[in-house]
Amino acid sequence: MADRRSFERGLLYAAKDRVGKRAASEDSVKAKVRGSASYQVELWLDDDDEPAYNCSCPVGQEGRFCKHAVAVALVVTDPGADPSASAEAGVDVRGYLEGLDHYVLVDLLVGRAAEDDIFDARLRMDAARAGGGSANPAVFRHAIDEAFVVDDYVGYREMYDYVANVNSVLDSLQDLVGDGHAEQVIALAEHAIDRAEDAVGSVDDSDGWMSGIAERLHDLHHDACLAVKPDPVTLARNLFDRERHAGDLDVFFGAAGTYADVLGDKGLVEYRRLAQEEWDALPSLGPGQEERSYSSRRFRITNIMESLAALTGDVDAVVDVLARDQSCAYQFVRIAEVYRGAKRYEDALAWAEKGLALHGGSDSRLVEAAAQEYHRAGRGEDAVRVAWDAYDATPGLRTYQQLAEQAQRADLWPDWHEQALELLRKRITQANKQPTKGRASPWSSYGLDSSTLVEVLLFDGDVEQAWTEANGAGCRRVLWLRLAALREAEHPLEVIPIWQAEVERRIDAKNNQAYAEAVDLIARVGRLMLAADRAPDFSPYLMKLRATHKPKRNLIKLFDERSW
Repeated sequence: MADRRSFERGLLYAAKDRVGKRAASEDSVKAKVRGSASYQVELWLDDDDEPAYNCSCPVGQEGRFCKHAVAVALVVTDPGADPSASAEAGVDVRGYLEGLDHYVLVDLLVGRAAEDDIFDARLRMDAARAGGGSANPAVFRHAIDEAFVVDDYVGYREMYDYVANVNSVLDSLQDLVGDGHAEQVIALAEHAIDRAEDAVGSVDDSDGWMSGIAERLHDLHHDACLAVKPDPVTLARNLFDRERHAGDLDVFFGAAGTYADVLGDKGLVEYRRLAQEEWDALPSLGPGQEERSYSSRRFRITNIMESLAALTGDVDAVVDVLARDQSCAYQFVRIAEVYRGAKRYEDALAWAEKGLALHGGSDSRLVEAAAQEYHRAGRGEDAVRVAWDAYDATPGLRTYQQLAEQAQRADLWPDWHEQALELLRKRITQANKQPTKGRASPWSSYGLDSSTLVEVLLFDGDVEQAWTEANGAGCRRVLWLRLAALREAEHPLEVIPIWQAEVERRIDAKNNQAYAEAVDLIARVGRLMLAADRAPDFSPYLMKLRATHKPKRNLIKLFDERSW
């Protein structure tokens, strides 16, 4: 069952007593096996009395008989071993250990340390800490390296144990801070941060474990700095460099703010000097230069400058930083929000208007920001105007909804409603009058059909007018289906062709799920025919489907199951 390499490694694991606590029942045994991480193994006999197995390691998850399963199998089949002994309920382990001779207990722990790298590193850390004086940094660095090392990849099932090992080491580092070794912890925490950054790309962090580790590392480093009070200028330079070149975990993001209590005025002055020096070399960006705003260098130094500006409490200083990049409409939304937060509403409106002048109404958030301030100033008509301009430029459901919201708030919707619908009708007419080569594409904002008009009419709740428009110039398939569902109760005969066309589309997909969906739709067609007094039409319809799709055996089988 196992390949040669897995068998040899499993034999070694069994010999080294890597198989831990075991729980046995009549037909199965479960055990934890210690390696670079701990894995859960279960062995049992299947219904045919054939060996079956499962292991939480990556190899085991691929269905292969891994070294961990080999180790458990060897241990539980050892004639001298009792598979359930380690799990026996009445064993007083603590009492046993308390009764051991001191030297025997020491030998026991040293032996365990020889078999478990993480345990060995933790023991060495505790020994160094207990020795008073100066703890050996090499011991701690080794423990950190062992905790974060990834042989290949740490999967989802292994992350709990992986993080537990890391947290165990961080617990010991945290203890060092209170034991007078905070200065060493600063360097050790930075070493741990580097190792965490190295590891994050090789683990399954679906549950966000590494973010929690990053927070612990930040707090550990910050606590150590608080205890030591290092030279503020040196600390500022170190933090600035680490924030500028941060990895995926971004442990030092916003360091000027989170370390302000350690940096003090002198450190913040240095931090600001370093940031300003780089900031001054950064060019301003205007409309059309948005792609340049996404550089890592610009992103990080901009965040640093924002943090520094926020520390001053000067709203205009924050805006000065944000205004360096005017390449996209959203920057003006952010500026308006800053001024709104400071209750400087006139400034918020001025910047929103500037953004609209430079970028138009393509970003609904900017339109919303301007409209909100117009309403605040009692200028409802202006709020509707900016929403109309955005709708006129890009007529669609989203811009229509925004226009409706602003016009209703200003009690002007009746005046604008018909204009909004008429604009769509004119666009459709104009598009269909164009030569074919110059027509808008079917996936444009209004296209050649009535899709957008149908969408807004459905938003208005005018199903019958939406149906009329769809029959006039057509619409997207999903809208036809929506219309059919809305109208079938009162107009079953009219929507039957829509569902019949959808039946054919599902069958053409040629897979079992699509066939099942098609059969459900056929049943729906049958119910609609009955409701429309056309029940006799259902049998000929079924016969035609059977004849047309006779080669599709899985589909015909579903017909047979329904006695069709």
